Amino acid sequence: MDKKVFGIVLAGGEGKRLMPLTVDRAKPAVPFGGTYRLIDFALSNLVNSGMRQIVVLTQYKSHSLDRHISQMWRMAPQLGSYVASVPAQQRLGKRWFQGSADAILQSLNLIKDEKPDIVVVVGADHVYRMDFRDMIEAHVASGAKMTVAGIRQPIALADQFGIIEESPDGSGKIDAFREKPSDPKPLNDSPDEVLASMGNYVFDADALVEAVKADGDFEDSNHDMGGDIVPYFVDRGEAFFYDLQSNTVPGMTDRDKYYWRDVGTIESFFDAHMDLIAALPIFNLYNRRWPIYSAQYNEPPAKFTRDEHGRPAEIVESIVSSGSVIQGASVVRSVLAPWNRVDSGASVSDAVLFDQVHVGAGAVVRRAILDKEVVVGPGVKIGVDHDHDRARGFSVSDTGIVTVPKGEQVLA
Repeated sequence: MDKKVFGIVLAGGEGKRLMPLTVDRAKPAVPFGGTYRLIDFALSNLVNSGMRQIVVLTQYKSHSLDRHISQMWRMAPQLGSYVASVPAQQRLGKRWFQGSADAILQSLNLIKDEKPDIVVVVGADHVYRMDFRDMIEAHVASGAKMTVAGIRQPIALADQFGIIEESPDGSGKIDAFREKPSDPKPLNDSPDEVLASMGNYVFDADALVEAVKADGDFEDSNHDMGGDIVPYFVDRGEAFFYDLQSNTVPGMTDRDKYYWRDVGTIESFFDAHMDLIAALPIFNLYNRRWPIYSAQYNEPPAKFTRDEHGRPAEIVESIVSSGSVIQGASVVRSVLAPWNRVDSGASVSDAVLFDQVHVGAGAVVRRAILDKEVVVGPGVKIGVDHDHDRARGFSVSDTGIVTVPKGEQVLA
């Protein structure tokens, strides 16, 4: 391609639906899959797609996110490459970002400085693989000013997404864009499916600048990319869509083709972890041709030992990260981050444990998410009696997922 491409990652949301995991951190900084943070998936896709000038627009509780980007996402400056964290600059007055479109409006100096032909805008809290090169080429070939990436979903789930309705002529033009419709229009070639927006966009740079400026002058706007900017281009007949089904990622398997999850709720966050651990995972972390990059630390490997009674550790359908020690305990269908310790006779099942969690001897952790540095005392049970879990102050989801906040010591 002879086009200069610039990447913008929108990472300024509060993440209220992921509480309490976002009490002390921005949603894109939430750990995922043992050794990653959510933002690593968006950045890895952009970098693997050949992009080398990328900014991350941050706002709420961004310290750990900024630190992760500065330490992990270092690029070669002599080649003009960078991933830069950019906080709300208040260039247009003493105000925070009012929405995702306003975040770009307040950061137009970045586009002005870089002078790209194409701008790729993505969210920071989705788990997926995508080669953006093909989408960019499709955008340029179509003559569109804006292209929205979409993923096919069952029509019954349309009320959970922003839905792309395609033009009847099969041109790829977007006929309408509707948020969570109760009467969705199916795809032309599949009456049982709709095309849901992935929150990934490709713009002609000058068209994006014009659109966010116009949106900024409109007082009744919510200043949202999906709710306001996409309809702006649809109304002008300048919006096209890109079906993820057209995308081919090196190393992908039939099992994990076209995987995409919005992990914005505790339920979806938990389910996405369960997708990782099958023998043939629905999302495959082990694709060496399209790696998901993250921080690498000087840590020892995980160790599984017998306890003082000679009982061996049992690890089944689980991911156990470096520095962890499982001593005569059972870990089943679970994801453990670095430096976890599970002591003799303990049972951890259907669980997600963040960094430096200690599960004491004989304890039980079932269908739960334990944030960083949680201590579960010997014999303590979590996820067994939900009334007791609520009495301790822990949140319990509709399907019984218990979430224990960062640093809690659960001793009874």
